[in-house]
Amino acid sequence: MAKLKQIESFVSVVARGSLTAAAKAEGVAPAVMGRRLDALEERLGVKLLVRTTRRMALTHEGSAFLEDCQRLLADLANAEASVSAGGVKASGHLRITAPAGFGRRHVAPLVAKFRDQHADVTITLNLSDRVVDLAGEGFDCAVRVGDLPDSSLVSVRLADNRRLCVATPRYLQRHGTPQHPGELARFDCLTLSSDASQTRGWAFHVAGELMRLKPGGPLDCSDGQVLHDWCLADCGIAWRSTWEVESEIAAGRLVAVLEAFAAPPNGIYAVFPQRKHLPLRVRLWIDFLKHHYSQPEFWGR
Repeated sequence: MAKLKQIESFVSVVARGSLTAAAKAEGVAPAVMGRRLDALEERLGVKLLVRTTRRMALTHEGSAFLEDCQRLLADLANAEASVSAGGVKASGHLRITAPAGFGRRHVAPLVAKFRDQHADVTITLNLSDRVVDLAGEGFDCAVRVGDLPDSSLVSVRLADNRRLCVATPRYLQRHGTPQHPGELARFDCLTLSSDASQTRGWAFHVAGELMRLKPGGPLDCSDGQVLHDWCLADCGIAWRSTWEVESEIAAGRLVAVLEAFAAPPNGIYAVFPQRKHLPLRVRLWIDFLKHHYSQPEFWGR
């Protein structure tokens, strides 16, 4: 208990900017807070704070230790809240990252809904198509689409991700409909440029084998949303994820072609650093995603 009180006092003093303010918040004398800090520094064998009569500053060791202490206290509060009377209550700051296109459509709207249910959680959402280093950049969780590389990260599969060839009814009326992946060479295929993903080509399941093609066409772009827009503008056939086009297929604005040759789905995952005890806010966020992504109506089916 003495160790925990020392840590709580250290965090409080830093947060409030002075021994006096921290002592007043706890209802003890400033000298008590000072003795706790002295005992903490003596036990650790390092100086955490440089204190003078005019100012107080964290040392390098103090800054690093502060982050760990804040995380420890937040995890403790979450653990207590999860078993306390009145139900589950998460708190603290949640840092999430997701691919830009998928994140705009299917993560950002859920962040707002999650916040409505957990008012004590603050959230940072980072949208980026680069693979973010979760541990190195301080993120709690990533949503990732597609095959996952081997890593020390833990993953939870949230939903299937299928890829389909799609085009508008008008384009197909003008140019016909391919009946086999090998016929795509005769059509205008909208492809991601070589500096983007999909460099391995479009995947199909043909005669029990996975076949990859690299179709060409008059238009390519490094941005998947642009390919989507071109496809809707009758420019050609695109190979897109169902999360992006399913609602438009249902509405008749796009038509799936070569469905009989569609490759097996990969996944949509929640990924997080290896931790013995996952913070409550992260566990609730992953459960929240899994619940919504399991609903067919969420994808516009």
